[in-house]
Amino acid sequence: MADNSCRIVALGGLGEVGKNMTAIECDGSIVIVDAGLAFPRDEHLGVDLVLPDLTYLRERAADVRAVILTHGHEDHVGGLPYLLREMRVPEVWATRLTLGLVKSKLDEHGLLRSSELQEIHPDDPPRDVGPFRISFVRMAHSIPDCVAVVLETPAGRIVHTGDWKLDHTPIDGLKTDVGRLAELGNEGVALMLGDSTNAERPGMTPSERVVGEAFRQIIPLREGRILVSSFASNVHRMQQAIDVAISVGRKVCVVGRSMRKNVNIARNLGYMDVPDDVLVRPPDLEELPPHEQMILCTGSQGEPLSALTRIAYNDHPSISVERGDTVIISAKPVPGNELRVHDAINQLAKAGAEVLHQEIAPVHVSGHACAEEIRTMISLLRPRNVMPIHGEFRMQAAHAQLARDAGVPASAIVIAENGTVVELSRDGLHVVDEVQAGITFVDGLGVGDVHDVALRDRQRLSEDGVLIIVATLAASNGDSAGPPELIARGFGDGSGPLLDELRDEADRVLQKCLADDIVEIKLLQEHLHDEVGQLIYDRTRRRPMILPVVVEV
Repeated sequence: MADNSCRIVALGGLGEVGKNMTAIECDGSIVIVDAGLAFPRDEHLGVDLVLPDLTYLRERAADVRAVILTHGHEDHVGGLPYLLREMRVPEVWATRLTLGLVKSKLDEHGLLRSSELQEIHPDDPPRDVGPFRISFVRMAHSIPDCVAVVLETPAGRIVHTGDWKLDHTPIDGLKTDVGRLAELGNEGVALMLGDSTNAERPGMTPSERVVGEAFRQIIPLREGRILVSSFASNVHRMQQAIDVAISVGRKVCVVGRSMRKNVNIARNLGYMDVPDDVLVRPPDLEELPPHEQMILCTGSQGEPLSALTRIAYNDHPSISVERGDTVIISAKPVPGNELRVHDAINQLAKAGAEVLHQEIAPVHVSGHACAEEIRTMISLLRPRNVMPIHGEFRMQAAHAQLARDAGVPASAIVIAENGTVVELSRDGLHVVDEVQAGITFVDGLGVGDVHDVALRDRQRLSEDGVLIIVATLAASNGDSAGPPELIARGFGDGSGPLLDELRDEADRVLQKCLADDIVEIKLLQEHLHDEVGQLIYDRTRRRPMILPVVVEV
């Protein structure tokens, strides 16, 4: 690295929505902003979570000085336990609510070390970490206690916006600190790392209070049960729903492990105000008439084992829906989840419930800034260089165009990919290198042990099934001890003329190999695989996974 320069390496969050993680390096010290995860797409069969590839950080573990968390959403903090498994980080910084959510997460993983966890506040004086002087700016978002991160470096001031929007009427009254942003602009900003999620959307993002007003219009008119599904971290959304429930005399039942946990944390820390006598447990709902029930539940993304999905498919032990009930899905499907959400809506409608979602009612607003707000941010900070982050490439490109429109030269804007090494110096912003970056799959208790080969195998199994051929040889003379057995799963009907033909073909191949003195097990397996596979393709145009098993008895 050149003197008085700083390097920015995004390991996640560029060209995608989720797993946000950015490493900022200066004078041999690294500060990590956010440690997020993403949820698997349809092609990630059997995968539970998706993490950034941590190879770059693992190789530089001794240089990592701190992890700073901008807010408590999973795509910004969910990967922290897996990062702390890989390396010992001296300090983890987060605001009060974010820290509460993170402590619970680390405790589940057996990684809770309070000495590492440092609470921060937007009004704190700057803190020094190695060559960095770090301060924070309060930002409004769809979860309380969000901050932008300001890093004073030898290469100039870097502002990482985190996720944000300009909500002039937030539920907790804590607006984005426009005054502080303007001060930073006056002092000079060398680089803005800006959230791009809604950069394509024109105008301004509506206030969170719009959803509360919709709840006040909708809920008093309904006679049956009310179910409200949202992200488990959306504390203000849940608080608004509970406030309306109290005003119309409904009891509230919180269903879904993550939502119950987050409500407890938010209440204990003072971010939610819910009287004890309002909350009931799921079994207690049987004693209440439907018009006195409100159910807050997880499942707004159609997750297979979530509360709302189980309710939709009549698989929940305590809760069901019927005609006259109303279900409010107060969230937008994350890209890739649309089909699952639609399936859940169809099942709820089939049961007789009225389903309200953002396409037909104002029951959701985004937590991210739209184009007009991004223009405002750029005009406040007046950055010399801009690097769009947190979004797919089309979103980053839209953000870059907004920066150009605001007068930032095209040469001072970098649209990077995960793993791109971007260097900030007094001469400007330049791409100088590339490091290993990609994805790590979490499957059950295994982290990183599922690779593309395994996913391809799962893809084949899901599409064409599997055929197991069991051939038995006599150990004494190497002859066949009987015709091969075939076990078919996932293609055909597992019996009938095709399976008989395949069994005959497997027997023919086996006898031919033995007649030619081919008795080595690997060779027998290869012949059975290739020739039976060709017959299946000729008859069905399918290529199931074929597993020949040769047993000596």
